[in-house]
Amino acid sequence: MDFIKKVVLVYLFILFASSTAYAKNCKKGIPCGNSCISAAKTCRIGTYSAAPTLKPKTTPITPTATQVAISKQNFNAAKTKLVQLYKSNPEQTTFYCDCEFSWTGKKGIVDFSKCGYEPRKNLNRASRIEWEHVMPAENFGRHLQCWRNGGRKECKKDVTFNEMEGDLHNLQPSIGEVNGDRSNYRYSQFTNAFTQYGQCKSAVDFQTRKFQPREEIRGIIARTYFYMSDKYNINLSDSEHKLMTAWNKTYPPDNWECNRNKLIEQIQGNDNKFVTQQCN
Repeated sequence: MDFIKKVVLVYLFILFASSTAYAKNCKKGIPCGNSCISAAKTCRIGTYSAAPTLKPKTTPITPTATQVAISKQNFNAAKTKLVQLYKSNPEQTTFYCDCEFSWTGKKGIVDFSKCGYEPRKNLNRASRIEWEHVMPAENFGRHLQCWRNGGRKECKKDVTFNEMEGDLHNLQPSIGEVNGDRSNYRYSQFTNAFTQYGQCKSAVDFQTRKFQPREEIRGIIARTYFYMSDKYNINLSDSEHKLMTAWNKTYPPDNWECNRNKLIEQIQGNDNKFVTQQCN
């Protein structure tokens, strides 16, 4: 009888040792007796059960005060503030064509009769005010990873892009049709004939993708380009820098540019130093 007990004990010990050793080698499944089965299956031998899978703890990210402040600067917010600014200064005219405009709520309406504007192609768009990015969104957006991932649509999720797109210093009221025609064409000087928009003294060359603005605003454009380049670390091409330097020197700020700079500083919290330097 003692001999039988010893045999049983030896057998159980060997079975336990074998199962334990196999369990250590069971890396892609779960041990079940002296075999290894898929983790998705249930072991019917013994009482083995897989340990519960714990989800990793995540720490909520709290935006800093700076990130919250910057996120409030975006294109939609800028348009609302600009409507208020220009309602308070109703004597101001459209950027490229010097046309008077009025407001019905947030909608700007252009008066063609006083400036001699003639729509080139799109009457509906010509009748409304749009906010023109003096430095086009593509020019500052393409420096960001979001633009490379999906263009302007993808960049709408990017805090830095929203700050740049909503910078008031870079936005001007424009006849919608001219804003669309200008697109992201580079500024240039290429003609003395202005017939595309009636008496408007700006012109577009669709073949060479160039846009020539009227003389009175060329200094504003130059100082805006220098501001955007300086604030957001955007490189200007050699030809852009040369043209903007010439325009900045030839066309100094008038009273409205100086006053607008101060008003935007009160709203946005920063001035365009390239305007301030000359206004002072």
